[in-house]
Amino acid sequence: MKRQQSGFTLVEIAIVLVIIGLLLGGILKGQELINSAKVKNLANDFRVIPTYIYAYQDKYKALPGDDAQATTHLTPPAGVTITNGNGNGVIDNQLFAASGETFQFWQQVRLANLAAGPSNTTDPAYLPTNAVGGQLSVSSMSTTSSPAQPWITGMTGTYQVCSKGILGKFAKQLDIQMDDGNTATGSLQAVVDTQAASGGTAVATTSVDDATPYTVCVTF
Repeated sequence: MKRQQSGFTLVEIAIVLVIIGLLLGGILKGQELINSAKVKNLANDFRVIPTYIYAYQDKYKALPGDDAQATTHLTPPAGVTITNGNGNGVIDNQLFAASGETFQFWQQVRLANLAAGPSNTTDPAYLPTNAVGGQLSVSSMSTTSSPAQPWITGMTGTYQVCSKGILGKFAKQLDIQMDDGNTATGSLQAVVDTQAASGGTAVATTSVDDATPYTVCVTF
């Protein structure tokens, strides 16, 4: 009597390997699409925020955050207090500050119906975040109050928008998409995310680590 043979045939093994390959390919493609969407959203922040400044200027002849007549121009909901800027023509104070004109910027563009988000500065969601959860901030590049230097040394322009917590792999993709492909030159540059004050040194693309978070700044 012949003993029954057990196990998989070569055809069955081949089918299983094909299925595994298809599943892995689908997972990798899905991750690629997710990453692409994140980069697109991050880039959109840099493109949209300047429109807030220009639209507010067109509407009120003042800069958001710096508007000396914000209490006249804007109508807050109950329980929300507006603070006027000093009206000196620049968005003063350091980026990522918890007070001053860079902080008031978001309240004023929201009350002007230019941007979405809470206008109450005590709301936990008041400070905006990017697609990866990092904080966003905007200021003038040259201010009359300290500090006067840009967040990244050597960058030039009228305004700067900086976005924190962006992984190196995304920072490099952003620079390719929006600038010159080098994160240490041009209008888009990246600096280590642990930087806590203005005047950091940009990191060149060749030195950017894909898994390390950076602060990416764009000037305009």
